[in-house]
Amino acid sequence: MYPYLLPAHSIMRWIVLLCICLSVYRAFTGLRQRRAFTRTDNALRHWTATTAHIQLMIGMLLYIKSPVVQYFWKNRQTAFSIREINFYALTHAGLMLAAIVILTTGSALTKRKTEDQEKFRAMLCWFSLALLIIFLAVPWPFSPLSGRPYFRNF
Repeated sequence: MYPYLLPAHSIMRWIVLLCICLSVYRAFTGLRQRRAFTRTDNALRHWTATTAHIQLMIGMLLYIKSPVVQYFWKNRQTAFSIREINFYALTHAGLMLAAIVILTTGSALTKRKTEDQEKFRAMLCWFSLALLIIFLAVPWPFSPLSGRPYFRNF
C-alpha cells in the first residue's frame, strides 16, 4: 500500500478540517457583522475546496489499495455482517465523497454570488453541511461503527 501517502493523509485530514472550520467561522461572522466578502474570504473558500480535493485524491488511492476494502469486495456476503469492514468500504467512503461534492458545490455557488451577504450565506450553509457529514463519517474513538485514535502511529 502506498506508505509514503500515509503521513500526508494523516496531516492533510487535519488541514481540511481546520480550513472548513475556519471557513464556517468566517462566513458566520461575516454574515452576522454584515461585512464585505474580502479577498481573504475568497482565498479561504478556494483553499478549503482545494485541500479537500487533495485529501479526496489521497483517500481514493488509499481506498483502492486498502486490504480491508479489498476483502470487502472479494467477500461481500461475509463482509456485510462485519460492522467495521462495512463502515470503511461503504459508509466512510460514501459520506466523505458526498461531503466533497457538497463542499465543491458550495464553493462554486459562493463564487458566483454577487452580493457579499449572499456569498457568506452560501458558504456558511454548504460548508456547514459538508462539515456535519464529515463529522458523521469520521471513525471517532468512541464510535460504535469503527473506533480509531485521534492520532495514529503508522
